[in-house]
Amino acid sequence: MAHTIIITGASDGIGAEMARQLAQTHASGVNLVLASRNGDTLNAVAQQCTALGAQTLVVPTDVSIEAQCRQLIDTAVARFGGVDSLINNAGISAQALFSEVKAQDLGWYEQLMRVNLWGSVWCTHAALPYLRKSHGRIVAVSSLAGLIGVPGRTAYSASKFAMTGFFEALRSELQSAGVSVTTAYPGVVLTNIRTHGLNAAGQTAGSSGLKEEGAMSVETCAQLILSGMQSRQREVVMTSKGKLGRFLKLIAPGIVEKMAMAALKDNVKPQ
Repeated sequence: MAHTIIITGASDGIGAEMARQLAQTHASGVNLVLASRNGDTLNAVAQQCTALGAQTLVVPTDVSIEAQCRQLIDTAVARFGGVDSLINNAGISAQALFSEVKAQDLGWYEQLMRVNLWGSVWCTHAALPYLRKSHGRIVAVSSLAGLIGVPGRTAYSASKFAMTGFFEALRSELQSAGVSVTTAYPGVVLTNIRTHGLNAAGQTAGSSGLKEEGAMSVETCAQLILSGMQSRQREVVMTSKGKLGRFLKLIAPGIVEKMAMAALKDNVKPQ
C-alpha cells in the first residue's frame, strides 16, 4: 500500500529535493502531498515527481495561517485516506542585528515565528490523529541555529529553538503511540532561503550574511533528512562543526560563541 507523505515548503530547495528523492526511491509506492505558497513552482515539482511514477497532490498553503494548515491535512486525507509521514519543512530566514531593528519593524519577528514554529505546530496537530493510526513519522526541519544562537539571527534562532523544544517534548509524548519524531539540523546549505530571507526592515534581504565556503548541497541535505526519517532517528545533526559545537556548548560556551561569530561575513558582524 502506498505511503502518503506531506511536505511543506515543497516548491524549492530542500523540500522540492526531498519530494524528488522520495518519488525516485519509492515511485508508485508513494503519494506525495506538496504544499507551499507558490503554486506555479509547486506544480513544476509535482510534474517532476509524477514523471518518476509517484502520485502527487498539490495544495497551495501558507503555513502562517492556521486554517490553511488544517485544510492541507484535510485535503490530503480526503484524497489518500490517511497520513503516514509529515515533513515540516516550510520556513523563512532572516538576518539582522537586533540593535538595527526599529520598533515599528518588530512585527516581522512575529511573522517569522508564525511560519517557522506555528506552521509546524498547526500542521502536526491536524495530522496527529492520522499519524497515530498509521504509527507514522514526523519530521521537523530545524537548523543549527536551533541548537546554537547565531549572531544576526536572533529571530531565526528563536523560532528554530522553539521548534527544537516543541518537537523534543512531543517525541516523548508520542513514544508509546509508535509515532517517531525526527528533528533535522542543517547547517549552511546551497539554497535560496537566506537570500529570500528578511532584513532588519522586514524586507527581502537579497543576500546571505553567512560564509558559504564548503556549504552542503541540497541533494545531500535532503538525503540525510529522509534517511533519518526512514530509520526513525531522534535527531540528524548534519555537520562535524555542528556536532562539535553542540558538545562544546556544554563545556566551553565561549568557544562556541566565537565559532558562531566566525561564520558571519565581515560586513555583517557587530562593531
